[in-house]
Amino acid sequence: MTTPVKDALRTSARLSVAPMMDWTDRHCRHLHRLLSRQALLYTEMVTAPALVRGGALHLLDHNPEEHPVALQLGGSDPDELARAARLGEEAGFDEINLNCGCPSDRVQSGAFGAVLMKTPGLVADCVAAMREAVSVEVTVKCRIGVDDQKPDEVLPDFLERIAAAGCERVIIHARKAWLQGLSPKENRDIPPLDYDIVQRMKRDFPALHISVNGGIGSLEEARAFLAAGLDGVMIGRAAYNAPARILGPADPAIWGRGGEADPVEVARAMIPYAQTHLSRGGQLHQITRHMLGLFAGRPGARAWRRVLSEGAHRPDAGPELIESALAHVAPLAESRRTV
Repeated sequence: MTTPVKDALRTSARLSVAPMMDWTDRHCRHLHRLLSRQALLYTEMVTAPALVRGGALHLLDHNPEEHPVALQLGGSDPDELARAARLGEEAGFDEINLNCGCPSDRVQSGAFGAVLMKTPGLVADCVAAMREAVSVEVTVKCRIGVDDQKPDEVLPDFLERIAAAGCERVIIHARKAWLQGLSPKENRDIPPLDYDIVQRMKRDFPALHISVNGGIGSLEEARAFLAAGLDGVMIGRAAYNAPARILGPADPAIWGRGGEADPVEVARAMIPYAQTHLSRGGQLHQITRHMLGLFAGRPGARAWRRVLSEGAHRPDAGPELIESALAHVAPLAESRRTV
């Protein structure tokens, strides 16, 4: 059964920014929200044991301006995930997402992430327990398979089981994960992409809201996937490395709402945010490291990166450094004439 809240979240999920460890923290998400008012944002993966056993509730910190924003959880114990999901809902997240795609050794040793593709029954139990615990939507992010699994066999079974457990929305990274022999970085590039199987899963499971993830580098590609019948597109590294290129024009291009964000205005809007962070004992580089790609492909981008990279780590670095870096960046209108 759909609700206005669920419908709004699904609308935002037409384009989302992937959860990325060490990247999509609250400062990154604040920047991305300034670029797009509509895109669905995700936290870095937070492990259920860290919340439930470790009491690390600071990992749930986020700003109201980030909404719509989803919490991604890692774990494999249904009861623990249910408790962590409840903490996430109480913290105000709009969605709880279960990670079934991360291939790192640390995640494998905890028996969660991509290794869960081998135990779809357990994933279904986890989904059912989380759905019982919270009223917000519970979603799953997965791979098409792992190691020697045959995606045509395992992915339909996986989707059928989680759908039966109540999952109505899934994000599929269109690559296998190799749990032995490839690093997490290599697992993002080396296994071949298979977008066709994701599109087949949408045809086979029409009631599931399915987003595709993996290797998507432009809004043009995203729009093509949407036009082909997929419900959503999740973009990771391209949205991080060139956020203004992906998220800046997203609202009018994907949703037909608003205008294109000006990265100069966005950079200036980050100055008071940085001032608040510094007044609470934070450091400037914790924010500016996410802003380095803001002018990717535009005149002055190299100087922008250099000023921020060299200056933000200094003990006395203040938000005025952002304005200093902006002095090297051509205005948006000039950038459009010369790129």
